[in-house]
Amino acid sequence: MPRGGRAAGDTARGREAVAGAMPAPSPGPREVLASSPEAGSRAAAAGSSSRGLLWHLQDKRLRLGLFEIDPGHELHQMTCMMQAGLWAATQVSMDHPPTGPPTEEDFSQVLTQVHEVGSPRLLHGRGCVPVLALFPQFPPQAVGAMACLRALQEGCGYPDPLALGPSAHTWAPVDALGAALPPQQGFELGTLAGPAFARLRRSLGLADEDYQAALGPGGPYLQFLSTSKSKASFFLSHDQRFFLKTQRRREVQVLLAHLPRYVQHLQRHPHSLLARLLGVHSLRVAQGKKKYFIIMQSVFFPAGRISERYDIKGCEVSRWVDPAPEGSPIVQVLKDLNFEGKTINLGPQRSWFLRQMELDTAFLRELNMTDYSLLVAFQQLHEDEKGLGCSLIFSTVRSVRGIQSPEESGAQNRRLLPDAPNALHIVDGPEQRYFLGLVDLVTVYGLHKRLEHLCGTLCCLGRTFSPVSPACYARRLCQWAEAHTE
Repeated sequence: MPRGGRAAGDTARGREAVAGAMPAPSPGPREVLASSPEAGSRAAAAGSSSRGLLWHLQDKRLRLGLFEIDPGHELHQMTCMMQAGLWAATQVSMDHPPTGPPTEEDFSQVLTQVHEVGSPRLLHGRGCVPVLALFPQFPPQAVGAMACLRALQEGCGYPDPLALGPSAHTWAPVDALGAALPPQQGFELGTLAGPAFARLRRSLGLADEDYQAALGPGGPYLQFLSTSKSKASFFLSHDQRFFLKTQRRREVQVLLAHLPRYVQHLQRHPHSLLARLLGVHSLRVAQGKKKYFIIMQSVFFPAGRISERYDIKGCEVSRWVDPAPEGSPIVQVLKDLNFEGKTINLGPQRSWFLRQMELDTAFLRELNMTDYSLLVAFQQLHEDEKGLGCSLIFSTVRSVRGIQSPEESGAQNRRLLPDAPNALHIVDGPEQRYFLGLVDLVTVYGLHKRLEHLCGTLCCLGRTFSPVSPACYARRLCQWAEAHTE
């Protein structure tokens, strides 16, 4: 574990006293490098700037993996705010669940909750409670005013959102006895299209209580550092069930614009390989700039027995990662060229997989999307797990339409799902369990990507590269899937 704070074993006991019945982190892999990538002295960081590009590349290679964001981590304060904000935001959807058929307002609502918190270390170490619980002598309307809850119209062309009134919560830090501590810093957490995502989570059978417990202050987030060229930050919930990724404002606008069609696609194809998006939020500390992030189900869950992970784009240029030494505990995601010589042996489920790849990539092509990835992971089946066809259950994801006939079931391309967590992203072959999912779904083939395509055409003669037209990209990824499965 990183050196920036206490070891995971030392902090677990302290968290149990605060979290109570919160679920404990899964026994999945943890990073064991000597030092945290974000902790350490400022002087050392400043000195590193003069060591040249080669040193930085080597340093990035040494910092790969999964790190617990403990109190010594520079992102600890931000993630604590995310946890408190997401706890309160989920509580709103629990107190005011969407009812009736979906409406346009479900996709356009923007809710901003203003939080007053103390030191993030106190928030993480001692817990927090609703202001309503701290000031029961005040009427709910007064507490609602103190919370400064308001619905803001974002500059994305949305209609005025719905206000949720005095039942909203704000948060204040408390000590071990529940006494309120003086607030030291405030932040705002925005929830975009909250009712639409609440409906989507419900359709997946995901209880709000479980969602709240995993993303709330029950345990520290994990930071994932990879070889991705993206400037985004990547986090996992403490149980590794949910994946959080920062996004640019433009990417969020694209996602929300296509959200109704995304939901419709999942209703038509409940066993789609598309990553399940569960929430879109903004975070602003004091009067700073808003940061946006999305939440989705982690494709690689449960992670405890996964042996290899790959990010596949179906091309060659910049698609190699130097593997970690054999036996290394580093959690690493490899790329296309690392996959050479390997095969995904799906057995009788191969035809389903290839058909679903066609359906999902055709949908992304219609949205003018490119540069998405097929995530692939391997897990060896134990001897007593092999060939257990009878252990499969015909599990269906609830949708508005449901199954009307065998013909409709075939059109939806349903399959037998394993009786396991995260079954939508798991396919069992004769010898291996595979984790499969399409991610990074909001890269539009616009001017920037067209220029990248032009540069690639001039510089990468005879080699395939990532930025190509949506039609070419979809066709190429499907061809990769067909060539590497049996």
